[in-house]
Amino acid sequence: MADFPVAVITDEFSQDFEQVCKTTTELEIPELEVRTLWDKNIIAFSDDELRQLKQIADRYGKRIISIASPVYKCTLPNGGTIDEQFEHDAFQTTYTFEDQPGLLDRAIEIAKQLEAPFIRIFSFWRTVEPEENFNRNIEVLQQASKAVEGTGIKLGLENEHACHFATGAEVARAAKKLDPELVGIVWDPANACVAGECAYPEGYRELSVDQICHVHAKDCVMDSKNNKPVWGDIGSGQIGWEDQLASLVSDGYKGSISLETHWGGPGGDKFAGSTICAKSLQRLVKAA
Repeated sequence: MADFPVAVITDEFSQDFEQVCKTTTELEIPELEVRTLWDKNIIAFSDDELRQLKQIADRYGKRIISIASPVYKCTLPNGGTIDEQFEHDAFQTTYTFEDQPGLLDRAIEIAKQLEAPFIRIFSFWRTVEPEENFNRNIEVLQQASKAVEGTGIKLGLENEHACHFATGAEVARAAKKLDPELVGIVWDPANACVAGECAYPEGYRELSVDQICHVHAKDCVMDSKNNKPVWGDIGSGQIGWEDQLASLVSDGYKGSISLETHWGGPGGDKFAGSTICAKSLQRLVKAA
C-alpha cells in the first residue's frame, strides 16, 4: 500500500481558495499545490495576499507542498524556431527571459512565506531543434540551483511537453547534470505521453526514483487523427496509472502525488471533474 499523500493543484478546482480548502477537507486531501488563485498567478501575489492565503490554509490544516511557478516558461533568446505544435499555457503570466532571475527570487520568498518545500520550474519553450539548447538550459538551471542553496527549498524541474525537457528520457538526462540536493524532477507521465513518449514503463524507467521529488497526475488518450490529448478521469486513459503507482511504491518513492486534472469534467463541469479525478486517484493510491 502506498504511503505517499495525495495533493491537488488548487486552480483545478476553483480560483476561490476558501472553496478549495473546504472541498479538499471533505475529500480528506491534506496537501495543496498553488498555481493560480483569485484570478492571479501565485508569482504575482503581494505579501498581504500571501499572509491571507497562509492564514486560510492553516485554519483548514493544509500544507502547501509546492509553488507551481512559471519560472523558465518563456522563450530562450536566440534559441531557434519555437515548436508550435504544443499549447503554450503559462497560466495568467507573460514574462520574458530577462524577468526570470527576479521571478525565481520572488518564488523563493513565496515558498518561504508559505513553508513550501518545492518550487516547480521549467526548461523554456521547446524549439524545433531542442538538442541545440541542451547546454544553455543546463547552465541556466545550474545557476538557478545556487539561488536555493542553504534555503531548505528544492527546485522541481517538470517534464513539460511544450518545453525542452518534455520526456522522461530528456528530463532524466538533464537531472544528471544538476545537484540532486537542490534540483529534483517533477515527473508528469501524461506530459511525456503528449510529447510522444510511452511514459510508462519506458519513460519512467529512464528515471531514478531518487531524482523524483514530486509527481503530477492527469490522464488522457491521444487522438490519432490530430495527435492531441483527450483528457479524462484518472485511470481511464493510456497513462497506466495503476502500474505507475505500483512502481513508485516498489521503487521507494516518498513524495506526494498532485492532481492536475486538465479534464473539463462531465458536461463541462471542471469542479465535478476534479472531484471525480481526486477520488479516483485516492482509490488508485490506496490500492497501489
